[in-house]
Amino acid sequence: MASNKDAFLQAVNNGYSFKSESVKIGIGMLDGQAVDGAVVNLPLKTMNRHGLIAGATGTGKTKTLQMISESLSDASVPVLVMDIKGDLSGLGAVGTVNDKITDRCKKIGISYKPSAYPVEFLTLSQEKGSRLRATVSEFGPVLLSKILELNDTQEGLVAMIFKYCDDNKLPLLDLKDFIKVLQYISNEGKDEIAKNYGNISTTSTGTILRKVVELQQQGADVFFGEKSFEVNDLMRISDDGRGIISILRVTDLQDKPKLFSTFMLQMLAELYASCPEEGDLDKPKLVMFIDEAHLVFDSASDALLKQIETIIKLIRSKGIGVFFCTQNPMDVPASVLSQLGLKVQHALRAFTAADRKTIVQTAQNYPETQFYKTEDLITQMGIGEAFVTMLNESGVPTPLVHCMMRPPQSRMDILAPAEIDAIVAKSKIATKYNQVIDSESAYEILTAKLAEAAKNSQQNNNTGGSGGKQEPSTLDKILNSSAVHQVERTAASIITRSLLGALGLGGRSKK
Repeated sequence: MASNKDAFLQAVNNGYSFKSESVKIGIGMLDGQAVDGAVVNLPLKTMNRHGLIAGATGTGKTKTLQMISESLSDASVPVLVMDIKGDLSGLGAVGTVNDKITDRCKKIGISYKPSAYPVEFLTLSQEKGSRLRATVSEFGPVLLSKILELNDTQEGLVAMIFKYCDDNKLPLLDLKDFIKVLQYISNEGKDEIAKNYGNISTTSTGTILRKVVELQQQGADVFFGEKSFEVNDLMRISDDGRGIISILRVTDLQDKPKLFSTFMLQMLAELYASCPEEGDLDKPKLVMFIDEAHLVFDSASDALLKQIETIIKLIRSKGIGVFFCTQNPMDVPASVLSQLGLKVQHALRAFTAADRKTIVQTAQNYPETQFYKTEDLITQMGIGEAFVTMLNESGVPTPLVHCMMRPPQSRMDILAPAEIDAIVAKSKIATKYNQVIDSESAYEILTAKLAEAAKNSQQNNNTGGSGGKQEPSTLDKILNSSAVHQVERTAASIITRSLLGALGLGGRSKK
């Protein structure tokens, strides 16, 4: 056994010793015991190669995410964490020492230094924190069409709407602007559009309108608008030199997959478009963690899945790493899983035949090893223990190691509302993004244009200029249009409110 232990120690030291900067994340274990000197390091140079943190509920995967986020922050690497369960706010408070933590740190060979980390709370809704928004124009016709799951004909119409708005200086800031333009080109502006851009199908405009209403019903109105979030604000360094950990609190979006998909697509696309090519950096510019990622993939549209796959393949050259944290590695599509360099696999539970099949498949995803029977040990690991493998500086997978993970130094519990309030109050960007901005955009411009046309028409009628049948009012035109009748069959009450808004009767909703 001594020779086996020596061989294990040598394998770990050879596989996890790096020339570039690295952080210690735990110690290797053999036969259930920590092996002195079997240090497991994580090279910062390969953190843009993406990763996976998986494991059953209660096995410690979220704490591993927390610990790696701390290690990156200490190395001056900014972090973005999508906190779907609300478990990670404790990063902003000092951790608490207890006997279990002290004993674990002694086995790993580290000293425990309780610390609060520089955090920034972000939100997509009315949660506390800096509001993330994007304008419809910034989203663009391609991304918006993917979110709405439109066919080629409908995508072409959306592209034409964006072109029309660009040509006529009609800013598309929020969804009300887009709906207003859509209604206008189906009615009063139909002849103008046909003359300059070609005929449009009222069936297509009705379908697009229904899709937009569906998106609104999931709360997308709070995301579209001003002031647009700038990705550079995700890449800040605190005054003490540590990377700021931005925590996006999305606990209220678990039942709103459309809204979450919308944000995911926009964030990934914006990061890719905004960041220059960097090549191989000594450490990443930003690392993004998506906790409970199975919620993303379970309800994601095909557009989101394809976009994630594309971004994962390309964005590493921008110096950005994306990490998925989920219960089962099979939750991640194979096309994405194959792109993930770091894998941290906590214990899985085998309660059913399907569970056992999954465990066998999971074991086959990891490098072969002479030191463990992977599919057996994967069900027996304790809390805070995990199989670890990663890419070394040459892009070669490291040996599979049963690792005792180091504990987080911040609080392993959530913050109280008052503590969150205190952090938000000190934020340097909250006032920048939480102010209410109501710029003149397509909604106001077209509403004024229609009002002017109605006024001129009324004056002509009063002076007897037409001499014949009175011109139908704007309301009559809109309510009698074929596009609106198409929509009414499936969303009558919602569309009626939209039509009233189109005439300026509904007003702009107050956020």
